[in-house]
Amino acid sequence: MAAQITNPVTVAGAESTDSVPGPAPSRARRLARALLPGPAPGADGAAMYRRWWLPWLWTAPAIVCAVVFGVFPFLNTVLLSFTDAKPLGGAAGFVGLDNYTRMLDDSDFWLATRNSVLYALIVVPLMVLLPLMLAVLVEKNLPGIGFFRSAFYTPVLASSVVVGLSWQWLLADDGLVNTWLEKAHLIRDAIPFLSDPWLILLSAMGLTLWKGLGWYMVFYLAALGNVPKELHEAAAMDGAGAVRRFRHITMPGVRHAMMLVGTLTGIGSLRVFTEIYMLGSSTGGPGGADRTLPFYIRDVGLDPITGNAGYGSAVSVALFLLTLGLTLLAQRLTKEDEA
Repeated sequence: MAAQITNPVTVAGAESTDSVPGPAPSRARRLARALLPGPAPGADGAAMYRRWWLPWLWTAPAIVCAVVFGVFPFLNTVLLSFTDAKPLGGAAGFVGLDNYTRMLDDSDFWLATRNSVLYALIVVPLMVLLPLMLAVLVEKNLPGIGFFRSAFYTPVLASSVVVGLSWQWLLADDGLVNTWLEKAHLIRDAIPFLSDPWLILLSAMGLTLWKGLGWYMVFYLAALGNVPKELHEAAAMDGAGAVRRFRHITMPGVRHAMMLVGTLTGIGSLRVFTEIYMLGSSTGGPGGADRTLPFYIRDVGLDPITGNAGYGSAVSVALFLLTLGLTLLAQRLTKEDEA
């Protein structure tokens, strides 16, 4: 009888012991569990030894580089745009919005802006379409097609300075182009490719196109691999020609690649410098008539004697806003196309 009374008490005591939670871990112990290696509560497999800070540890070098070489220079440029800082350092005074007011009244700034925008308006459509047409041509598996793919890509490997020097030799008054045209009796006097402001700008655009065709051709070759061949075969059986298939099958199939190429080319066109410098000399064409915004920033902001780093920074902010507007416009067009 005593055993019968004792057993329920013992069972009840055991049940009450299991239901009562143990003491809560201290703050130091919780911090140690979060930071130090060891099995994480409620996890299994490899996740038991994974901590929340581990992904940040792997990405820390990239984050540090982005902050040091990207975020900090950008913020520093914005701050300098409100000062009259000099290129070689020294005391900088706060001038408020004077640099931006000066920029709006500066005819040279608007000339550089016109050249940059015109450069983008001409180069971007051509750079979107020409590499696509080139990719369609070299996509076919024909004998010797590998040679042509390599030849079209070769300008990408060359330095911009080397390419600019080559084009100087080609387009000079006594260069290869003018010599051939004169010997073919197509012209009497040499064409001033490197002395006329408009021809310098157009020649620089041609250099940009020639050097970038092979690079963006590779983009399109990758995109064309995702276009179903059955669509072309069905359209050909229905009597659609090559041009019609290109417009209604190829271009819609690679529209995302076209948007990407357009965005990258637009940003690069607004930042063009080397082409103008190599073909228009260090002055940016006769009287600086072909200077783009990066070229103008170098002249007004980095000259060690007459330069004003504050004003150059203000022009840099304007270039950033122009580039940002182009990028947002491209994204909006992409969304509208997907909708």
